[in-house]
Amino acid sequence: MVEEVQKHSVHTLVFRSLKRTHDMFVADHAKPIDMDEESHKVKMAVKLRTEYSAVLHMPVFKEGKDKGSLQISDPYGQQNFSANPGHDPEYLITGTHPYPSGPGIALTADTQVQKMPSDTGVQSLALALPPSQARQDANRTAASIGDIHRHAGSAERTQPPSHSMSLMEAVGTKNSALATRKAPTMPKPQWHPPWKLYRVISGHLGWVRSIAVEPGNQWFVTGSADRTIKIWDLASGKLKLSLTGHISTVRGVAVSSRSPYLFSCGEDKQVKCWDLEYNKVIRHYHGHLSAVYDLDLHPTIDVLVTCSRDSTARVWDIRTKANVHTLSGHTNTVATVKCQSAEPQIITGSHDTTIRLWDLVAGKTRVTLTNHKKSVRALVLHPRQYTFASGSPDNIKQWKFPDGNFIQNLSGHNAIINTLAVNSDGVLVSGADNGTIHMWDWRTGYNFQRIHAAVQPGSLDSESGIFACVFDHSESRLITAEADKTIKVYREDDTATEESHPVNWKPEIIKRKRF
Repeated sequence: MVEEVQKHSVHTLVFRSLKRTHDMFVADHAKPIDMDEESHKVKMAVKLRTEYSAVLHMPVFKEGKDKGSLQISDPYGQQNFSANPGHDPEYLITGTHPYPSGPGIALTADTQVQKMPSDTGVQSLALALPPSQARQDANRTAASIGDIHRHAGSAERTQPPSHSMSLMEAVGTKNSALATRKAPTMPKPQWHPPWKLYRVISGHLGWVRSIAVEPGNQWFVTGSADRTIKIWDLASGKLKLSLTGHISTVRGVAVSSRSPYLFSCGEDKQVKCWDLEYNKVIRHYHGHLSAVYDLDLHPTIDVLVTCSRDSTARVWDIRTKANVHTLSGHTNTVATVKCQSAEPQIITGSHDTTIRLWDLVAGKTRVTLTNHKKSVRALVLHPRQYTFASGSPDNIKQWKFPDGNFIQNLSGHNAIINTLAVNSDGVLVSGADNGTIHMWDWRTGYNFQRIHAAVQPGSLDSESGIFACVFDHSESRLITAEADKTIKVYREDDTATEESHPVNWKPEIIKRKRF
């Protein structure tokens, strides 16, 4: 037969438990044992060091003029620590309890009052440092008077002055590291004068697809869908010469700065070298399997780089016509190529949305940039900085050589971007398929001007695309090749000022890097 368990109220159980606990610890409630003074001091010193060592250097409590019977001590024995004549000294209370936390703790006879050092005393303390403590960096040695005041009032007075100064320097460095930094903001863009159209040159019978300025800045050359190459006088805009030989659209032209040669490429798969002394073709570079879309000359080596719809770029020896390298890796049309003397020496942009930086010696890819989401049809290298920009319908992106580190996006030109140009003043120009030209400040990405020039009379409104643009070597003129069969020349507006054309810029938090 099971016994029934006696049930008690919660009140009874709580008090029963309380009584048992009281009986267990009754000895602790008896008369306390007399405390040993020395043990208590050791205990309090250990507790002080373990719990408050990080804040012992801070001021604790300041008294007024009335000091009563409190003892005044100067732990350094420096006479210069006395207060200045005619000024009330400041005192710092130190003792076993630097932070009194209860009503039962009060100042006792053991409590010492220390005088705060004067400015003269601080200087003498700084001069008293041994040579080993001297620092060469002025920023680290030159502490403020307030810092030395604060540390001179430390509760631990058993260390020599050199130790206190070392502690002060360490804390000063720590505080400077914790200083709040200013929030990053978008830098103010540089003011650029607006550009205006001042000349329209007509003469081609088809779309003008390519353009290049000769190194002497006397004339420029254009290639067109009418299969001709025309040379124009830069100052007057008059036609100087027409070259025929291609059997399809001329997509790229380049003038050599090392020899009197003109290079051209086209949709007929041909790459030609023209001798400008005889105005005839002297070399052909055979190898591409499809239309050749762009070409560029290396600035220091006699090599030519071309890119094609066959997804490759080819490096040619100009003199021997040999195909030095076939740069393969892109999976779609390679639309643009650029060369430079520094590494990486060749950069290509493709319709497969990637940009590749190539090792010219090995003929292999160094870096592949996959940030763009749409075809990359335009590249431009900054003439002074070690950076470049790429143009695509999604964004214009800026990059840093040699590894292609992303810098920033230039958003807003929502069209198929066919061409980019930049000058030494930091004016970046982007030309698009819909006939719009946007002017950007290179450093900040601020779009300071938008141009949509009227098409040539007699042309369709749809024929307003910008296929190529380039600055002349004086950088005072911008030349564009357009779909209305014309060449347009722009220059800066000399009458514009910062007041007449202000920068419409609003400070904002720095742009996030969008890939």
